[in-house]
Amino acid sequence: MSQNPKHILKKYWGFTSFKGSQEKIINTVLNKTDVLALLPTGGGKSLCYQIPALAQDGICIVVSPLVALIHNQVETLKEKGIKAIALTGGIPFDEVSNLLDNCIHGNYKFLYLSPERLQQEVVSDRIRQMNVNLIAIDEAHCISQWGHDFRPAYLECSRLKELAPDISIIALTATATEKVAKDILENLGMHNKSIIKDSFLRDNIAFTISWDEDKLYRLQHLCTTRKDSTIVYVRTRRLCVELSSFLQSKGCSVSFFHGGMPKKEKEKRLNAWLKNKTQIMVATNAFGMGVDKPDVKLVVHYQIPDSLENYFQEAGRAGRNGEAAQAVLITNKADEEQVKKQFLSVLPDVSFLKLLYRKLNSYFQIPYGEGANETFALKFNEFCNIYELNTLLAYNGLRMLDQNSIIGLSENFSKKTTVQFICTKQQLFAYLEIHKKEAPILKTILRTYGGIFDYNTKINTYLISKKANVTEDNVIKTLERLKTDEIITYNAQHSDLEVTFLVPREDDNTIHGISKKVETIQKVKSDNITHMLSYIKNDTVCRSKQLLQYFGERLEHDCGICDICLHKDEIDIPIINLVREDILKRLSAGNMSSRELIQVLTYKEKNILLAIQELLEDELIKIDLKNKYELI
Repeated sequence: MSQNPKHILKKYWGFTSFKGSQEKIINTVLNKTDVLALLPTGGGKSLCYQIPALAQDGICIVVSPLVALIHNQVETLKEKGIKAIALTGGIPFDEVSNLLDNCIHGNYKFLYLSPERLQQEVVSDRIRQMNVNLIAIDEAHCISQWGHDFRPAYLECSRLKELAPDISIIALTATATEKVAKDILENLGMHNKSIIKDSFLRDNIAFTISWDEDKLYRLQHLCTTRKDSTIVYVRTRRLCVELSSFLQSKGCSVSFFHGGMPKKEKEKRLNAWLKNKTQIMVATNAFGMGVDKPDVKLVVHYQIPDSLENYFQEAGRAGRNGEAAQAVLITNKADEEQVKKQFLSVLPDVSFLKLLYRKLNSYFQIPYGEGANETFALKFNEFCNIYELNTLLAYNGLRMLDQNSIIGLSENFSKKTTVQFICTKQQLFAYLEIHKKEAPILKTILRTYGGIFDYNTKINTYLISKKANVTEDNVIKTLERLKTDEIITYNAQHSDLEVTFLVPREDDNTIHGISKKVETIQKVKSDNITHMLSYIKNDTVCRSKQLLQYFGERLEHDCGICDICLHKDEIDIPIINLVREDILKRLSAGNMSSRELIQVLTYKEKNILLAIQELLEDELIKIDLKNKYELI
């Protein structure tokens, strides 16, 4: 029996009214119309499918891309007394079967699953037997080849229309351009549809680009001059640890969070941050998805994201309570080349995929026309070393071959050897005094992996052997000795991955079939970086206007609070000229950093930084090897 959506909202969530277009979306779904819901980060997307699902008999199928997000949603529903099941990876077949039986007979309201699960026949068969009342596709931009996070497995979502042909679909995303929205509708076969979009405008967030040669100093200044809840985004696990340690040394209440940490440690750190026992969380980009923390006042990007979609989604985790908040991207001239190198130079093109596929077949000595359904263990770094392949490029190439069903890449790839130091640093130094032969390997591990004293850390024994200039066997024997001596915990797994060849070997002909897809992905990634860099460099158009224009929305008035709007109001050309003259005089006596110039000059900091930027652009000054400015 159907229930009133507002009653459900009050009963389970404690709210008396909906926000934005939530009520319109819910009513449209209940009227059996397919819906594409485009809502900003923090717009309450989950309620748009959870409430109509609860208002009807039957179960809602929810497809979501992240395991952490799925578990977070399921736990939240369970805490409210709502029966929900998560069907993610690593569950034995018998247990999967039992869980699916519960969905048919156990009066469950939600089945959350990853898109890869839809490829399993047992899942498809059981969904046909379920009393499905709604299909929800979360983070729906993942289904579009033009989306910033395209996942080929998401194309399996269209099968749900076949499995439950008379059931409505709701697709939800916070980051869809017009092209992506069109792709979502086509790929999901949404014909009897309604597109409902709230403005993506976040008028309480001051978007700011901070140009700083001394990025650490700027980060320190941002984090120590306020006591509000903060997220600092980085791209690597190692930088997570390093920036967390740096901020801690400056007296900040800080922790770090990334995908390589044990589950219990993640939960502990997340809960401390959610309860404001920890002020600052330094994290990789997946952090925050599905986490509802309304009082984040500052989001800092320490490195340039790979797309405006990702940037806008992450920055949008600030100010979800509607109060004033700030999103700061700290950058400098060197970052542009770094982002191109990190994201574009390691994108495999068609010619590289052909080379990689031939080398893979040669490595396992697979004859032409054979190899289908054969599985092999592969030491990835050894393979790359033999054929002199860039490891990042090769890894991305293997993933692309996997995504296009040419090979199957096993989960073992992410389960490398793990190590954790269980002694104190003083005990380690004492140990090294006695066992000097182990010192090069130990020092290499400590230099390579941050946080290895705090938690189990994935390491690569082959990489360590190359850095320490010893054999891999020597590294393994040393680790075993350290474990015996109770210096470390050590879990060994020296086969990086398993590769299953899904089609017979046909060399270049095998790759020809996916060449257009590969070229499309190349163009999407390249365009994403171009748009991101254009946004950063554009210092004449209001930040909010730029962001909304990218998502096909027009903003009539400037936001008035971003760095560009504030500079428009306050730039005093005569003052800037005076600052320029003073900077040139100071530098004539010796090179100085931006921090040193700010300390000795009496002008406002932003005027000094603006003058420095102008002098760099006019090629009157340059940066020396010590990150100080000098006259040209």
